[in-house]
Amino acid sequence: MLLTGFSTLIWLLYMAMLVLAVVALVMAAMAREDAYRAADKQQKSFWLIILGVAVAVNLFVPMLFLQIAGLVASIVFLVDVRPALRAVSGGGRRGGSSSDGPYGPYNGGR
Repeated sequence: MLLTGFSTLIWLLYMAMLVLAVVALVMAAMAREDAYRAADKQQKSFWLIILGVAVAVNLFVPMLFLQIAGLVASIVFLVDVRPALRAVSGGGRRGGSSSDGPYGPYNGGR
């Protein structure tokens, strides 16, 4: 019974790593090529290859260390590259100005 619960937990972890890699791959594919250059990040093709390999490893190669490497690549893309791409592309702002804070416009204490 304990072994069944452990194998279910491992399967859920594998599925979570696969979903994270697929989400990162789709987000990398949707970004513009010039945004990568403007954000001073690696090229779009580099990230598509790395994240595509991460998805393939999660699907076809049951080697935990390769899956963890794909997980690290996915996390790096989602935490570092994607916010930089959104900042360069103007994503996330809906008509606000550059002086807007998280709760509205910043007026400098006036």
